[in-house]
Order: sequence, then C-alpha cells, then structure tokens
Amino acid sequence: MASLPKGFLWGGATADFQFEGGYLEGGKGLSTHDFETDGSHERSRMITLKLKDGSRGEVKTRASLPEGAETELYDDVYYPSHKAVDHYHRYKEDIALMAEAGFSVYRFSICWSRIYPLGIEEEPNEEGLKFYENILSELEKYNIQPLITICHDELPDYLAKTYDGWSSRTVVDCYVKYARTLLERFKGRVKYWLTFNELNILSGYAQIGTHIHDHQTVYNAKHNMFIASALTVKLGHEIDENNMFGTMYAMSQFYPKSSRPEDVEASYQKRRMNLMFVDVMSRGYYPNYADMIFKEKEVTINMLEGDDEILRNGTLDYISFSYYRSMVVGKDTVLNQAMGFSGGEENPYLEKTPWGWSVDPIGLRHTLNEVYDRYQKPIFIVENGMGEIDFLEDDFTINDDYRIKYFVRHFEEMKKAILIDKVPVIGYTMWGPIDLVSLSTGEMKKRYGIIYTDMDDKGNGTLNRYRKKSFYWFKKVTETNGDDLSY
Repeated sequence: MASLPKGFLWGGATADFQFEGGYLEGGKGLSTHDFETDGSHERSRMITLKLKDGSRGEVKTRASLPEGAETELYDDVYYPSHKAVDHYHRYKEDIALMAEAGFSVYRFSICWSRIYPLGIEEEPNEEGLKFYENILSELEKYNIQPLITICHDELPDYLAKTYDGWSSRTVVDCYVKYARTLLERFKGRVKYWLTFNELNILSGYAQIGTHIHDHQTVYNAKHNMFIASALTVKLGHEIDENNMFGTMYAMSQFYPKSSRPEDVEASYQKRRMNLMFVDVMSRGYYPNYADMIFKEKEVTINMLEGDDEILRNGTLDYISFSYYRSMVVGKDTVLNQAMGFSGGEENPYLEKTPWGWSVDPIGLRHTLNEVYDRYQKPIFIVENGMGEIDFLEDDFTINDDYRIKYFVRHFEEMKKAILIDKVPVIGYTMWGPIDLVSLSTGEMKKRYGIIYTDMDDKGNGTLNRYRKKSFYWFKKVTETNGDDLSY
C-alpha cells in the first residue's frame, strides 16, 4: 500500500477538566464540571447540590436539577477535575513527552472559566491567557501544531446558575466574546479550531448548563450553540483568513440489527438523527427531515430573525469526529433520544473492552467514507482509543500489547480509507495520550494513554509519567508516517 500524504498530522487529544487540574489557580473561576463526583462502571457520577431548603443533595449528571437547587461543593467529596492529573503544573514535561513520541499536532481545550471566570466580565483573566500562551510556546519549541477546542463540554458555572446555560442567548454573546479573545490573542499561532466537542450528544447541567433535561431544552440549547459556532466561524475568518474551523461530533457507527427492512429503516433514521447536527453546521441550514424529528419529540425551535442568515454564513471548513465503537439498531431498540445519539444494542460479532465498548476498526473506514460522501469536506479524526486497565510493573514498564493491536487495526482501516477510497483526512489524534480522568466514570483505571500516569481513582499517587510499550511503538509509527505498523 502507498504511503500516507506528506504532512499528515499525528498526535493526541485532551480536555482541560480531565487533564489540567489547578481548578482555582491562576484566577480560574468555577466550571460546571467542578461539581462532578467520581464514579465507576457500576456507579454513576453525580453533581452535588444545595437544595432549596438548604439541605444537601445530588443528581446524576444528565438528570434535571430539583427546583431551587444550586450546585455546591462539599469538603468530604472527591471531585476529579480539581486536580485531574496536574497538567497545569506539568505541561512542559508532558509536551516534551508528546514531542518524543513524534507528535506533529496536539489537540487541547481552553477552560472557559480560566479566561472569563464568571463568563460575563468585560476583560479576560490575563493569567489564564498566559497559561495557554505558555503551552503554545512549548508546542512551537517542538514544532507541534495546536488544535484548540474552544469549548469542551463545559461553561462557567455562573452562566449556568444565572442564565440556565445554553438555553439563553446571553450565553451565546458571552461565548462569542470569549472566542474573539482567543482568536485575537492567538492569531497566527493556531490554524485549526473546534468550536465545540461532541455537540450532538451533549446534555445535562455539567455539559450545557441547563437545569432541565428534556427534548425541548436540549434541542434549543443545541440551536443556540449552532448560532454561537456560526458567529465564531465568520468572525474567525475575518480575524485571520488562514483559520480553519470544525466542530467535533461523536460518530460511533450504527448498523441494522438484521436485514429486515424494518431494522434497516430504524438504523437509517437513527443515523440521520445523529447526522442532523453535522448537516446544520456543515451546510448552513436545517435539513427537511429535521421537522419529522422535532414533531416526534414535540420540540419547537426558538428561531430568531436573522438566525437563518447566521447559519448560512458560518459553515464549517472541515468535519471532525470521535470514533470509539459501533452498535446495532432495530425496530424495537429502545433509544435515549434526548441527546440525539445515545442508545443502541451491542453487536454480538465484535469483541469488547472491559467497559463494554465494542471494537470495530472496519467501522472507522465506513464512517470516514460516509462522512466524506455526505459533506465533501476534509476530515480530522480527533478522538479514538481504547480504555483499558494497565499494570505498572516493578521496573516501571507497562506492557499494553492490547492497545497496540487496537491501534494497528484502526490505522490499517484509516489508511485504506485515505489511500484506496481517497478520503481526504488531515490527521489523527488519539484520545488521552497521557492517562487522564475518564469523563464517563471519573475513574483513572480506565486508561487510554501511551504514557502512564501514576494516580489511582481517588487521586492518590506520585503523578509520575511512565512510557508504555505502546509509546515506543507509536514513535515508530510517527517516524515512518504510518508505513511501519509492525510490533
């Protein structure tokens, strides 16, 4: 097989609240994720609350908040985002490790409340901006391109408490002000931007700042995010014509449960429900079938005068997505459709990770072709990986052949999509190259990295970083631009 295009970008991706720590350092304000507890595969993460009567309470992260309840921190609760894995103090060491592994791109998110602690300030927090300028300087030292996520599943808690998060157009204005600050301050230093992360599956207080979790609330919050993204894309192109914008979507694949026409139709409709978000932001308008979805869910979109034009003038330059697994959908599959994505049944033909996620490399090739056929725009794979339990040996080595095998199979299918199917792919960033806190469970033992972080599920450990076997293998991959996948 031929070689990947010269300049193909290899790297990794992180999220601030899972990686940085330093949750109140450098002038940072409270973020919606700062109130999330730890959890596990068996135990849900919770948001801690002060109830209307002053008593203590908690709800699951995607549940509605009780009337009159507000987020509250408690001294006897472990909140993983507060320390995370301490990248805030270790960014130089971490970026040096990325460079050693051969990264040519690093995707990271800016913490909104580190730049605007409440979200409503007239002037940004200079200490927060300086932190990210320091990160950019380290990346430049090693010739690593930044890929910045402006908003990764969070917002300043004040905007959630005061304005009900993305339900409010005030938050749209606050976001655009925040984005302008980044675009102007980092002009010429950043080419690739993501306005949001996994927008199609966001819901709940921690992610979109809304107190109510229902179809009407979630879909209208997403509409406001469409507007914020479009305004930012237009603004970003005006500030620097070299800026390129995407939004990241969760693109796990859906297959029909059987060849029965009813199952095929059910999986098709499920896929369209997921792709609707990409349709709006890539094409600049709601597709005709959106009316069917909104009618079924009794949703009315609060479209304001001028919204149509904003959407048309702020379409994305490229499509980016996460790909972790595939599922099957049939006529009788029960779906949680408030998020527009979640749900499906496991495919009995696929192996699974310890957390029950199916492993489907061929599905990545299928998804790349599906997305390019539909949108005819370049694609950036910005999350992919395998959550596993790793063991640090007495000699500080980690033998993770299972992770190498996972990457090999996915890279082989990615190369087929690029070299045989001719899908234009900008690059690939694995999820969590340095072990970080899991979003879904709040655990540390669910590890994705090629670099081990010495920390347990309760934040105990040295936080030292150790290269796994997969680190040395990935270094060989980057040195050969994907030609040598042997192990």
